[in-house]
Amino acid sequence: MYYDDDDMLMLSGIQHFRFCPRQWALIHVEQQWDDNRLTVEGVLLHKHVDDASYRQKCGEYITLRSVSIASHELGLYGISDAIELHPSDDEKNSITHPKYSGCWLPYPVEYKHGKPKRNEVDEVQLAAQAMCLEEQYGIHIQWGAIFYHEIRHRVEVEINDSLREIVRNVAVEMHTIYEKGKLPAIQGGKYCDRCSLNNLCLPEMANQPNVSLYLKRNLYEETT
Repeated sequence: MYYDDDDMLMLSGIQHFRFCPRQWALIHVEQQWDDNRLTVEGVLLHKHVDDASYRQKCGEYITLRSVSIASHELGLYGISDAIELHPSDDEKNSITHPKYSGCWLPYPVEYKHGKPKRNEVDEVQLAAQAMCLEEQYGIHIQWGAIFYHEIRHRVEVEINDSLREIVRNVAVEMHTIYEKGKLPAIQGGKYCDRCSLNNLCLPEMANQPNVSLYLKRNLYEETT
């Protein structure tokens, strides 16, 4: 599959989609958004990370920030938090940099304000970034990392076949829902309490036998 520029979707949305397809659709299809403590903390963290002019040579590797990346095969585009360029002896699987001599292998690094999660939500987003870089430069990337602000620790992630398959499947699902323009059904779960779009999604309605009755009851309680 090859997606034209006009059909590309935001890569960052892949994390929203893995967390909850309905949340992703509310943001990326219906253009709705609301903040809670977690989203505000994430924005504040990335203010210190997203500096496109930042370039640092630290020891053996170079750190670049806010690098534009894209994959027409996945139909995703975005901006990476950071990409480290590690020295490489493999000329066929490396890139060059105009300011630094030698060969370099990109190593994507994603910054998260929380801590490691039980599912692979963060890992899938990192894998998508690696796959974008692979397509752009014709290379293979096996490793990346996620830095979690809450624990002040970096977790190295192998970009394995399992993560790559999830990325491909999710990308297809995202494009399918976007083209239909219809919100996925409410699934509901403990994660709903942590969602900044809880008041827009109204997951409580999923268990209501009569939606109109639910709305009347709640609207009445709010106005009395």
